[in-house]
Amino acid sequence: MKLRIRDNTVRLRLERGEVDKLRDEKRVAATTVFANGRTLAYVVESTDRYAQPTAAFADDTITIGLPAAAVQAWADSAEVSIRGDQPVDGGDRLSILVEKDFACLAPREGEDESDMFPHPQADDASASC
Repeated sequence: MKLRIRDNTVRLRLERGEVDKLRDEKRVAATTVFANGRTLAYVVESTDRYAQPTAAFADDTITIGLPAAAVQAWADSAEVSIRGDQPVDGGDRLSILVEKDFACLAPREGEDESDMFPHPQADDASASC
């Protein structure tokens, strides 16, 4: 699972096996370890508790909650993403995006893309990763 944070946007990309696990087991998690034993965990969970995508940050963990029905429909279709936003302090909004991770159009040395979704523009030579 890949995590990208930019300003008020949180974006996660999941490989095929992770999408399947989220659909079937309702949870996917990853951890990044930093110096001094500090970690940042990021979790995507699917449950009927959520009516729309939500995000929370507590105890060094980013948790993205998705509606179970949306995850089921997304996992079993060609849909690329589940998106939403939520209000945050100061009147701003946090954008939440969970996407299927596509293989790059040009191979990259040292990258294993065997569990990624086929790129929808694989036949379009002008498209990029």
